[in-house]
Amino acid sequence: MGAFTGSNLTMPTRPTRVEFREEGPREGFQIEPKTYPLADRVKLVEALAETGLHHIQVASFVSPKHVPQMADSEALFAAIRRKPGVEYTGLWLNEQGFARARATPNIDLQGKLSLYASDAFARRNNGCSADEMAGRQRRWLDLYIEAGVPMRNAIIMAAFGCNFEGDIPPARVISLARYAREICAGRGQPLPQLFLADTMGWANPDAVRRLVNEVRAAVPGSRIGLHLHDTRGLGAANVLAALDEGVDLFDSSVAGLGGCPFAAHGDRGAAGNICTEDMVFLCHEMGIETGIDLEALVECARLAERIIGRKLNGHVMHAGTLAGYRAPKAAAA
Repeated sequence: MGAFTGSNLTMPTRPTRVEFREEGPREGFQIEPKTYPLADRVKLVEALAETGLHHIQVASFVSPKHVPQMADSEALFAAIRRKPGVEYTGLWLNEQGFARARATPNIDLQGKLSLYASDAFARRNNGCSADEMAGRQRRWLDLYIEAGVPMRNAIIMAAFGCNFEGDIPPARVISLARYAREICAGRGQPLPQLFLADTMGWANPDAVRRLVNEVRAAVPGSRIGLHLHDTRGLGAANVLAALDEGVDLFDSSVAGLGGCPFAAHGDRGAAGNICTEDMVFLCHEMGIETGIDLEALVECARLAERIIGRKLNGHVMHAGTLAGYRAPKAAAA
């Protein structure tokens, strides 16, 4: 799809290559009602690393009291056999979490800022107000600089809407994006990536197009990424809308695992993050490269389903790819 120009409108070119950051081992397992054996989770991480994925978020460093599924994060990182060229990262939401991550072997530390567009969600997820969390990011930046950790990204959570506050004004998200850039610049740090998170599944394609373009204009030079959930079935539509706006960076989760444990969805069975293999399939079918072996990724999804012990939400993992259907016709021709 080429760019075209109207009177005052320029359409971005759909990307030729897209990067997916895998979050299933962290966000997928943290919402499950039980803790799974360390060996099974290690096996999944190592299998994912063989698919061509270059970024895997392995675990989080959060309160074991509130998220017991992540209590053994240090042991999980220590047990992984690393594959060269793959980043193995973790999540933290406070200074104590960063201290744990910094002391953990086998982890790739990347500076990240966490901001909330919803005050109510900040209080539920982080135990503080959105303004308090924003203020803490200055200290986070200082800690990264002291530790020699390179700044990688900022994420704005509940950027499209919130189960506790309703619709989020785009102006609030834009203000937070500018704030992230300003505090980084004030300490001589770049802001390479800025993620907009649809934490509770409120986004729709029109909202994605609008907010991506408004935030991109507010923080030129930062690569815009999306952290999307498929809670209400609009995940693929939202990805397609983002692709049409030139977005080439997405968080996703193998087999569609995930979802926020503090989002208060009415049904615990609500779909989680956008499904990695389904979105890779979408890209490949449209001629967009990902560098990912889709068949290997589908096998990872099936492995995740065996570990979890119930049918998961991915589509391609159950229906299969189209390769097997195309091969006989190609051979016959």
